[in-house]
Amino acid sequence: MRIVVCIKHVPDVQSERRIEDGRLVRGEEDVLNELDENAVEAAVALAEEADGEVIALTMGPEDAEDGVRRALQMGADSGVVVADDDLAGADVVTTARVLAAAIERIGEVDLVVTGMASLDSMTSMLPGALAAALHRPALTLANHLEVDGGAVTVTRTVGTVREVLSAPLPALVSVTDQANEPRYPNFAAMRAAKKKPIDFWDASELGLEVADPAVKVVDDEARPARESGIIRTDAGEAGRELAAWLVENKLV
Repeated sequence: MRIVVCIKHVPDVQSERRIEDGRLVRGEEDVLNELDENAVEAAVALAEEADGEVIALTMGPEDAEDGVRRALQMGADSGVVVADDDLAGADVVTTARVLAAAIERIGEVDLVVTGMASLDSMTSMLPGALAAALHRPALTLANHLEVDGGAVTVTRTVGTVREVLSAPLPALVSVTDQANEPRYPNFAAMRAAKKKPIDFWDASELGLEVADPAVKVVDDEARPARESGIIRTDAGEAGRELAAWLVENKLV
């Protein structure tokens, strides 16, 4: 079985993130997208069961190699970084087209695995857009998956409903953070990852002409600081004061 796991190198959620010229600043405190760690774990676990191969794929600036290297430490066999200055600021549709072209260039791929979302933009749109670009069935938000007999079967929870879905391979699956517990690479795995191959491609090598993104940030401003609340010591009038405050602020 040949599996491509799509990952993203994103600004650390604990860092001070900012937007400049309509783009999120990258390359300062970037890490492998936390939700993609579940995708890597799912892909590697499947490959270990089926004696398969896992290729970690990302699109981003050249330092996105660090995210791919992390996936290699977790057990992926090789990596691909699509890096091109013309792709800076790409929207989800362009990203899906680029990743789809890269997967086509990789060759025969049985399964594409992604995380449920990236923690920089949180659109959750990439899995569906990528499946459409690849013309493959998409089984999204899986909290469990298995492959058997040329088909992939997933379990997911939608509200209070538990669904079991199946699709023939090749297919695409996105997994949630409930799907597994990502492994922490040991020292031997980190050393081995340094010897694993990573290819760097640009848009021209994928036969793509990069168009201007359909979605652009037209304005941004810092979120206002949260104001402290009002503390009242109840001396028998707190109920009336609360009712008056709700009326004054037109909340009732």
